[in-house]
Order: sequence, then C-alpha cells, then structure tokens
Amino acid sequence: MESRADKLGRIVSLVKLQLRLSEWQLAQLRQQERTMQDEQAWLVGTLNEGKAPAGSSSDSIARRLNKTSVGARAVQERASMQLDKVRSETRRVKQLEEVARVALADKLRDAEKRSLEDITGTHAAVRDLTRRPASRNKP
Repeated sequence: MESRADKLGRIVSLVKLQLRLSEWQLAQLRQQERTMQDEQAWLVGTLNEGKAPAGSSSDSIARRLNKTSVGARAVQERASMQLDKVRSETRRVKQLEEVARVALADKLRDAEKRSLEDITGTHAAVRDLTRRPASRNKP
C-alpha cells in the first residue's frame, strides 16, 4: 500500500503542472494584449496622420480600432481573472507542499521508529539469551 506522503507528493506534482499551465495561459493572454495594444497604436497613428492605407477609409479604420479596443478590454479582463487563478494556485501549491513535507517527515519518523524497535528488539533478545540466572539466595 502506498503511503500518504507518496500520494501527497504526486498530488503536489500534478498541482504544480496545473500551475505551470495557468502561467502559460496567462503569458499567452498578455501576449495577445500586447499585440492588440500595438495594433491600436498603429490604428490611432494612421487616423492621426490623415492618410489611410490603400484600400482603407478612415471609417473602416475607426471601426477596426473600436473592435480592437473591445477585444483588448476582453483579453485584459480574462488576463486579470487568469492572474487571480495563478495566485490562488500558487497558494494551493505552497499549502500542499507543506502538508506533503509534514507527511514525509511523519513517514521518515515512523520508519526510524520501526528501525529502532527492530534494533532494540534484537538487542533485548540477545540480552535475554545471555542473562545470568538470578541467585536464589537474595538478602
């Protein structure tokens, strides 16, 4: 049967993997946010110059800027929620690591106790075999 410490160790590993995935998702959302901000900056610059790129009108650029702004806000909101998730998962990992550390210490303490019992049990058996018979004439 597997010990509690081993099970907790596997749980900690899985939760750490979940945390890494959440951090990766947050990084992806931040990258999307930067891309949208760059696009917004380019669109604003294009509108301010007064010269629309070939095949685009200032109205189409304004619509695109509006759409990009809405998308950027949505990505920003998702990134904020993902950051909260990463923080809570980080706390959970730390708590589970502490529980696993305590369980491992208990497991090691139990193993040491059993080892000491085995050793002292062996020595007690040896003492019993070598014990001298008690004198019957005790004062």
